[in-house]
Formats: sequence, C-alpha cells, structure tokens
Amino acid sequence: MQRLLVGVVALVFVSLASVSAAWAHCEVPCGIYADQLRFERMLEDQTTVAKAMGQIEALAESDDALSRNQLARWVTTKESHATNVQQVVAQYFLTQRIKPAADDAGRKKYVGQLVAAHAVMRAAMKCKQTVDPEDAAALRRAVLDLYRAYEGKEPEFE
Repeated sequence: MQRLLVGVVALVFVSLASVSAAWAHCEVPCGIYADQLRFERMLEDQTTVAKAMGQIEALAESDDALSRNQLARWVTTKESHATNVQQVVAQYFLTQRIKPAADDAGRKKYVGQLVAAHAVMRAAMKCKQTVDPEDAAALRRAVLDLYRAYEGKEPEFE
C-alpha cells in the first residue's frame, strides 16, 4: 500500500512538473508568440505572490494545525508563482524573443532588454526569500520596466 502511495505521489509531481515547463512556451521554432499574454501572466503571478505574502504574514502567529497547513500552502504558492515569472523570462524572452543586433541602436535596445530581464529574475528571486510587500511591488515594477524595454512604449495594462 505504501509503495502504491509513493508511486501515485511521484506521478503527480512528474505531471505537475511537465505542465509547468510547457506553460512558458515551447522551444520548437513554431513562430507562435503571444508577448502581451506573457506580460499579463507575469503580472498575474506577481499579484499572487503579493497576496501570498500577506496571507503568510497573517497566518504566521497562529499555532493551530489548519493555519499551519494554510501557511505552508501559501509559501508553496508564492514560490511557484515567482518561479513562473523566472521561467517566462528565461525560456520565452531570453531564449526566443530578445535577440542581439548588429547596429549601435539595436545593441543599445538589446542591452536594455537584457538588463530589464535580469532585474525581473532577481526581483522574483527576492520574492522567494522574503515576505516583504515592497519586494512584491518591486517585482511588478520590474515586469513593467521589461515591458517598456521590450515594447518601447508604456504598458496599457498597469
């Protein structure tokens, strides 16, 4: 019975891992891109991170089993959504969409996009390490800054 349970748990984790990896985007040169959608999803993940931080703070002083269970779930949720942001930046933008350029103007834009992408990844990392609402706000600002560097215009969905 215990072997069956371990097998089922392992199958669930493998299934969830493959869903998470597929969410970012494939690496087959399919030519199907949805940049706006990626930015909206990153902002949705950031909102979830911010909410999780608030819930963690609210549950931190409780000693009952249900509160501890919910606290653990919110920590896992925060980690997962911060990781989603990092995966989108790494697997979608950095490997597929942000491309080097030969001319000076293009290189300047490229460097700006790289710097902005790196800032998003670091802000997401910081959100994993803390429960400070300012870190969640910094992640939002970093995503919006990446949008500006990538699109060359102000976001319409702030």
